[in-house]
Amino acid sequence: MSNPSVRGVDVDPETRCAHYHTDRDVVAFKFACCERYYPCFRCHEARTDHEAVPWPRDRFDESSVLCGVCDTTLTVPDYLAADYRCPSCNAAFNPGCASHAALYFETEASE
Repeated sequence: MSNPSVRGVDVDPETRCAHYHTDRDVVAFKFACCERYYPCFRCHEARTDHEAVPWPRDRFDESSVLCGVCDTTLTVPDYLAADYRCPSCNAAFNPGCASHAALYFETEASE
């Protein structure tokens, strides 16, 4: 599947990009600053002219994480509870994304 609404650098049909392109790098995150999906914070930095604003906690009930394999959108709590697998298609997500969580959505550390 191809999701043309995901922006970034060399984004493939499953949302891998020039920066993160393993078989598990198949999620994209919506940024609150521009309401657009990017595969990673580096893609956002490369393709925009503004500072990235993570998805705010008061909007966690809105979908802001995209599975690049099946195009399912998830809320942040659903993504965090999914144990690094898409609840719809079971595609494996990269557990390494957890180390960048504060760049994509408000966490305790980013407040």
